[in-house]
Amino acid sequence: MTEFVLENRTGHRDLDEIAVAEAMHPGVLMCRLETSLRDVARMMSIHRIHAVIAYGEDSDGVEEPGLWGVVSDLDLVQAAVAGRLEDLTARGTAVTPAVQIRPDDTLQHAAQLMTQHDVTHLIVVDRASGAPVGVLSTLDVARALAEW
Repeated sequence: MTEFVLENRTGHRDLDEIAVAEAMHPGVLMCRLETSLRDVARMMSIHRIHAVIAYGEDSDGVEEPGLWGVVSDLDLVQAAVAGRLEDLTARGTAVTPAVQIRPDDTLQHAAQLMTQHDVTHLIVVDRASGAPVGVLSTLDVARALAEW
């Protein structure tokens, strides 16, 4: 049995004092909406992540960076349990909302968004361009609570 000894820290920072940029994972892993779920699962496994951003085209065939969703590990598991892993793509599975946040927002705001939208990952987008620059997960928030 493993025993953990935690030090009692008194000089911690509250979530409203920590910027998203301090806790997020920089960079994003993306796939096209037509990507098979088997390939999405492979991406998650190789990179040891829990979510992939799916992007695609609008109805006129123009690539539109704002048209994205998130395929989470839970989405994959649900598709596998339903026996649909082979016939679904990221388009049919990206049901987790792509909730966005800015790097300079606080973790307090991030935690509120996660709770409000019942999601475990937020897409961190650049304030100027709106392009995704990172991902913030509930585990990142937990790490901030433990370390800061």
